[in-house]
Amino acid sequence: MISVDQALKKIMARLPECRPTECTLSNSLGHVLAKDVQSDIDSPPYDKSLVDGYAVIAEDVKQDIVLDVLEEVLAGQIPTKSIRPKTAIQIMTGAPLPQGANAVVMVEQTSRDQQKVIIHQDTIQPEANIMRQATSLSQGETILSQGTFIRPIEVGILAEIGCTNVPVYQPPKLAVISTGDELVQATTTPHAGQIRNSNGPLLQALASSFGAEAQSLGIGIDDFETLSDLVATGLESDILILSGGVSAGVKDLVPAVLKRHGVEQVFHKLKLKPGKPLWFGVLSSADRQTMVFGLPGNPVSSLVCFLLFVAPVIFRMRGKTSECLQETTACLTADFHQRGDRPTYFPAQLTERNGNRYVTPLAWKGSADQRTLSEADALAFFKAGNQLYSNGEEISVFKIPS
Repeated sequence: MISVDQALKKIMARLPECRPTECTLSNSLGHVLAKDVQSDIDSPPYDKSLVDGYAVIAEDVKQDIVLDVLEEVLAGQIPTKSIRPKTAIQIMTGAPLPQGANAVVMVEQTSRDQQKVIIHQDTIQPEANIMRQATSLSQGETILSQGTFIRPIEVGILAEIGCTNVPVYQPPKLAVISTGDELVQATTTPHAGQIRNSNGPLLQALASSFGAEAQSLGIGIDDFETLSDLVATGLESDILILSGGVSAGVKDLVPAVLKRHGVEQVFHKLKLKPGKPLWFGVLSSADRQTMVFGLPGNPVSSLVCFLLFVAPVIFRMRGKTSECLQETTACLTADFHQRGDRPTYFPAQLTERNGNRYVTPLAWKGSADQRTLSEADALAFFKAGNQLYSNGEEISVFKIPS
């Protein structure tokens, strides 16, 4: 068996190249830019006022000076007159600055008398309350770089620079197959020996939350030919996840079915708890490469394996370089006795008090215990070997993405 780090290196070594595409501005949120984007305009496109007030010559301003008002300019309008000494133009926020003006007095510092304005401040500095053309960005300037994650802020910038067809990396298409004769749909009341398929919805939701285009292919019963047909469909995706059927049982058919379809096994089983039976392989052809993960059938094992191995693949295929599973440290709130020869990712709750982080391992009852998992927001990490971790001891913790 190999280690978690060795497994991740083997997986990342088989990653296909990111595929660039385009999407509309309205659909760009959450994507990653596939190339640099430049502005087609200056912003602001002209010298403009930052406040409602009066455009003036700064050198004219002194306490209670009276200036002639030449005209009023609203946002969206263009001044028709130029400022001369001892004159002013009333101007609204965002409106173009009249020629000859070099400052704007805020309306709150003035009073109006017909076509006259009285300035009620001693002085004003040149450039006060003005934003000059191209202060924010200039035409032809690279505004956002390749690899930028598009948040709502970036959507606004893209709109400002006229980038309505956004160059992004194409999200991977991901298919999920849940295997096992014991599985029934969530809409069905299980009979004796049956359980509802929770892995399929869990894995599909996880994949979607990390940005993959995920679909469920349903339940694959423990029949070689039936499962083979489902796998053939799943291999048309960029990533195929099968849950269950990868251990050593009589009906653990997944490795053999994948071999029939020409999927190269890269590794099977690793030093991990929960998640030891993990299977990984790759199907390569002239026009496609499919990353194939055979995850253990128990939900907690599936979750851990997905976060450790599948999520990083989705991130990299989407062009993201950040870590998808955030690691931190926290102090244990109780003693914990680690047993076994595999490193363990244990469901836990992470809290913060007075600037310090604390982690509480939950009363987890094993890999099928989703009830306890629903209370967890983190995975506490314990190294392999029999060891007593003491209350207050600092350990590594991985936050479960919300």
